[in-house]
Amino acid sequence: MIKDLPYEERPRERLIKHGAQVLSNAELIAIIIGTGSKRESAITLAQRLIMEDRGLKFIVDSSVEKLASIKGIGVAKAVKLKAAVELGRRMMLSTGSDSFTITSPEDVINLMMDEMRYLTKEHFKVIMLNVKNKVIAIETISIGSLNTSIVHPREVFKAAIERSSSSIILVHNHPSGDPTPSREDIEVTKRLVEGGNILGIKVLDHVIIGDGRGISLKEKGYYEFE
Repeated sequence: MIKDLPYEERPRERLIKHGAQVLSNAELIAIIIGTGSKRESAITLAQRLIMEDRGLKFIVDSSVEKLASIKGIGVAKAVKLKAAVELGRRMMLSTGSDSFTITSPEDVINLMMDEMRYLTKEHFKVIMLNVKNKVIAIETISIGSLNTSIVHPREVFKAAIERSSSSIILVHNHPSGDPTPSREDIEVTKRLVEGGNILGIKVLDHVIIGDGRGISLKEKGYYEFE
């Protein structure tokens, strides 16, 4: 048990004295979950959680229910783990997006995949860029099945104008996991591209996020972007 370790070798005390960077993945997880069980310490439980080919990605990809089903974890520890993952993701976005430069559809997919791949509803977002294609902001415009009544040009370009955006990239997810664009996706894109041309704010692309892969409508030739 952790309490049986010398005081200076306990994860929490090591973090305080030396910093979080010196701790192993299992030790960091042990601090998050707090306690182990009657038969194993928090560190041993953490090691078992990420043993073999699981790794940290196992925690990222697993639902609360799946984590909670692992012996010794339970709902309370599973919730703490998922909260830690989400907080880390948000910190990454908040510190990195404002200096992130978009040079290809892959950049968009990499930027948005972790945030959007597991959403159970369609989220339509706009990435706003400056003249050097650096990300100014990312805003959610609508939640729900994509159609021309929900995604209105007024709402899309209002956000872009307020941010003094030079151009925008449209992004939405398909909860099915298949990023193949629908007829409605094409119609919405056409309408927004035309609106951007009138306002002088270019729509550079529309990227659809699936489960682990994405599709660029521009790259696939679904629509001619000017």
